[in-house]
Amino acid sequence: MSRFLNPAKIGLLALIELYTKKTVPTASIVDILSFITSHLIDNDTSASLSSPERRWERAENTVSLVISITDFERVLASHTAASGMPGRSLWYVFLDRLWKIDSLDALHEFFDHCSGLLAKTKEELRHDAESGIPAPGPEVILLSRNSPFGAFVRRSQLEFTRLRFHDAFELWKGFVRYRQTTAAYYRKKTPSFQRLSFDHVLLTGENDWGAGVEAVASVAYGDMLRDDPNSTLPVSTDDIEKLLEFQIEQMQKYGNRVPREIQHQFHDLLNDSFMTPSLSHYLSYLDAWRAGDYSTSFDYLHRYFDYTMQNRDRSFYQYALMNLAVLQADFGCYKEAISAMLETVSTARENRDMTCLNFALNWLFHFGRAHPEVTKELESNSMLGTGKESLAFLRSRAKESGMWTLWSSALMSEAKMSLSNGESVATALEHLVRSSQILVERNMKNMVGSQLSINIALWDRLGIAYLSATTCEVFIRCYARHSIFDDELKVTSRQASMLTLKGKYDEALEILEGMNANSLRAWKPSQYWHKFRGIIKLRRDLHRNNLDGAELLLSQLLQSKNEDLEPDLAFVIDNLHVECLVRRGNLDQAFVKVEKMISELRDENKDIALRIRLLLLKAELLDKCGRPQKGFTIAVRAANVAWRARLIPYLWPAIGAIANILTSLGEFEPAIQLLNAVLPRSLECENSDMTAKLYSHLGDASMGMAGKMPPKSNKRQEFMTKALEAIEKAFNHYSSVEDINKQCEMMAKKATVMKVSGDNVLANDYAAAYLAIRRDAAGTNV
Repeated sequence: MSRFLNPAKIGLLALIELYTKKTVPTASIVDILSFITSHLIDNDTSASLSSPERRWERAENTVSLVISITDFERVLASHTAASGMPGRSLWYVFLDRLWKIDSLDALHEFFDHCSGLLAKTKEELRHDAESGIPAPGPEVILLSRNSPFGAFVRRSQLEFTRLRFHDAFELWKGFVRYRQTTAAYYRKKTPSFQRLSFDHVLLTGENDWGAGVEAVASVAYGDMLRDDPNSTLPVSTDDIEKLLEFQIEQMQKYGNRVPREIQHQFHDLLNDSFMTPSLSHYLSYLDAWRAGDYSTSFDYLHRYFDYTMQNRDRSFYQYALMNLAVLQADFGCYKEAISAMLETVSTARENRDMTCLNFALNWLFHFGRAHPEVTKELESNSMLGTGKESLAFLRSRAKESGMWTLWSSALMSEAKMSLSNGESVATALEHLVRSSQILVERNMKNMVGSQLSINIALWDRLGIAYLSATTCEVFIRCYARHSIFDDELKVTSRQASMLTLKGKYDEALEILEGMNANSLRAWKPSQYWHKFRGIIKLRRDLHRNNLDGAELLLSQLLQSKNEDLEPDLAFVIDNLHVECLVRRGNLDQAFVKVEKMISELRDENKDIALRIRLLLLKAELLDKCGRPQKGFTIAVRAANVAWRARLIPYLWPAIGAIANILTSLGEFEPAIQLLNAVLPRSLECENSDMTAKLYSHLGDASMGMAGKMPPKSNKRQEFMTKALEAIEKAFNHYSSVEDINKQCEMMAKKATVMKVSGDNVLANDYAAAYLAIRRDAAGTNV
């Protein structure tokens, strides 16, 4: 195997020669030059603008061109040659040029004549003028020596002259085998073509040697002439290295695994190569890491850096430690990860590697935010410091060293921290705008996913669900193809979550099912995807009162909850666990679970939104127990914190809880005033369950006011009508999320209102509807 040349590159050289000789017609020039350029220049602009399925086309095209000549046929067959016999296709002219290279000597001549394709230097032109050789006319196409084509021709010539005789002969044999598949087509078009036309020496020696020519051919070409199944593919070291670099770049840029088909083709090429580049061990490490194979990835990581250290000094040692730390953290070995990353910081500082040092400090900050229990002992260490100090330091260092990605990331982290701590929304928006400015100025499209994810969270917290959904749609349509797959998965999951809140479970599952299958082959995205689907199905089963199916899903989710690096996902699972206990009637266990979650959040200093949700859950449990007044201080505290932090989706339920407590105390009018004030705004949150609960509280308060009015008075009838309307709206919202128990509860309330009104016929109809809902739910669960 040669270092650079292979039969496919000889084909590209022949095609360039045809172009310079004006054999390519004007109408076909763009297509032909585009084909040649796509195999000479590393440019993935078209790939980045396409779908995930097309990102790997470059690797597929490279492999396809190396192993078969059919790619040339696909491009050239539809074009007619501009010179030669009229009607001949460009494919035939191309083959004619290849078949005229009919010996190893002709191959040498072919490379010698490549010099004529290049524009001459000033010294060469001066020498020609002195020798009386006229300069080429302006109509002659010559390649600039520094152009992509000229550089390719020059390097091909240089690499061919460097080949030893054995390697040159192996290249010739590979070339013979590469073009052999076109022999049948060329024989039809060329009457003079014979059995031994592939080698001029054998053809001319057939008359002298007679039957001995077969023996000579066998010695020279071995089993190649008999289609040896064990023959190797004509691949060069340059092809292997380019494919390796491309695959690693794609995996690091998008977080995907290499598709199986390309993986198998590449392994075939690698097995046929003379040597295995050390970079292949790094590719194997990345693939094993993405696949979730800890031991294999650990082994390949050590193997890669063992090979690397043999040829390089200690200046690359910190990158080995950094990769090791990230690997350990992904597989749950947090203490080992912290230890390795701290050593990375020390080594990077020793080697004055600012890029690695800043990355390591940024990683330590984010790891500390995600796992405060692990980094608790290191909080006093100045290397980590407090969150704001660390971010300010990273931001200033990134700005000084021109690390735009880190600078933008630090600003986004500051915005995220402001929202998490319940601080000013204006400050968070300021950080996001500054980060967005950097992204736009530096055209960092791969960071837009992280930026928009925080925007989505911001609109969610402000209770403007429409803007949140619009931002999700903008990302999916415009920026998902530029971003890492994790960002696409999180945003798509957020879309599914919003659909679930509206009761559109099938649509939510459908958009999750529509994600790219190859991207989901990676271990962590696959785990997240399966768990999120499980959460949607669990919520649907709970609402449909299918508690057996819900408990089965819940047991599976709780088993793997501790493995999740997403605290929000773990909190949702715990929340649904409490809801399942409540529906089973195990209020004691639910209360113990909530108290435990509150103490854990208090110790870990997590997002303030999670604490408000737990306070609301605790107040709701007290209401279920028949002691809503005990939750008054809890509800007021939740409302106060939600208002200060502008957490609107939790402010309205908190106001609803306060109104419910006022209703239980007989203060119906203030409860109605509160609910009438928040209900229009709660509709903006597009949370059917929350809105239904508020309407239910309004119906209770209106019914209480009706009880205070004189019997058979207009006021009493008016409040009963309002109560019925509120209960009807609550029933509709509960129906949209398929909450069977709540539908039955609302139907029972409607029957009670009708009975109090004296309309026994409607009361009986509502009672029958109640039984029908129960019966249909039981039939569905069976």
